[in-house]
Amino acid sequence: MIKTRITEMFGVETPLVMGGMTGVSYAPLVAAVAEAGALGFLVAHLYPTAEALMEAIQQIRDKTDKPFGVNLTILPSLNPIPYDEYRRAIIESGVKIVETAGRNPVAHMPDFKEAGVKVIHKCTSVRHAVTAAALGVDVISIDGFECAGHPGEDDIGLVVLLPATVDKLDIPVIASGGMADGRSLVAALALGAEGVNMGTRFMATREAEIHENVKKKIVENTERDTILTNRTLQNTARVARNAVSKEVVEIQRDPTKTIEDVRHLVAGIRGRTNVMQAGDMDGGIWTVGQSQGLIHDIPTCAELVRNIMAQAEDVLAYNAARRVA
Repeated sequence: MIKTRITEMFGVETPLVMGGMTGVSYAPLVAAVAEAGALGFLVAHLYPTAEALMEAIQQIRDKTDKPFGVNLTILPSLNPIPYDEYRRAIIESGVKIVETAGRNPVAHMPDFKEAGVKVIHKCTSVRHAVTAAALGVDVISIDGFECAGHPGEDDIGLVVLLPATVDKLDIPVIASGGMADGRSLVAALALGAEGVNMGTRFMATREAEIHENVKKKIVENTERDTILTNRTLQNTARVARNAVSKEVVEIQRDPTKTIEDVRHLVAGIRGRTNVMQAGDMDGGIWTVGQSQGLIHDIPTCAELVRNIMAQAEDVLAYNAARRVA
């Protein structure tokens, strides 16, 4: 068994984390991840109200008594997001682990601290990690350039970003971006992480409530089948390479173009409806990481966690034998 500060802090069996994923991290998947011995996060803003979020939390509790958390991604939005109400729902439901992302969580920290909630904050740079730690977060999840979604604007790969972050902090650090198997876990531990965050890998599981075409596409794709959009807007996003994302990049070759020129293409609802739900792989933008190049099957969450940990133990044993020899 691999024990780290993450397994001890959160009472989970493995140092594997499934961070919140919009359009993916619904209650059934989170429950399956928790039951498998990893730490999964329910995405708050997938639910329209605090009451709906509380119902989803209860759905997870009906399926497992193991630890899980709620993701609160703090982003600007054209439509107001009820962050205060989500925070209330989290606390009143007795959830003790929150993953924050996007803008820093300073407005939420006092209430979470008072309620005994542990906060993992996702960052894409050392400087932002240092700021978040100073605000009192308990864990940093550091996203390398390989990650799905928003890798920041510094373009630093995890093999450098992870140890650089660990060197600056005393609190535990989770490695995110490019993580997909037991080798990833061992490498991250060697670089100072206390656990790994896997998003894309958990998308390709039986319990993920997304269209089977998406899962099959992840298995089919290589590490080269992602593309970076919104670079000229300083809001870079790593998404799957398809007809829509290529059109967005072509439009944005003109640096005078604004978000209004691509809004109809990059709308999240379009990707969730056409791709994630209907299975039209060219129906919209959908998020995936370079780690898809390491994904070759669609197991259950239990099988996935068991296989990752077995591979990690094998790698550790092999390396130990090499040192003895």
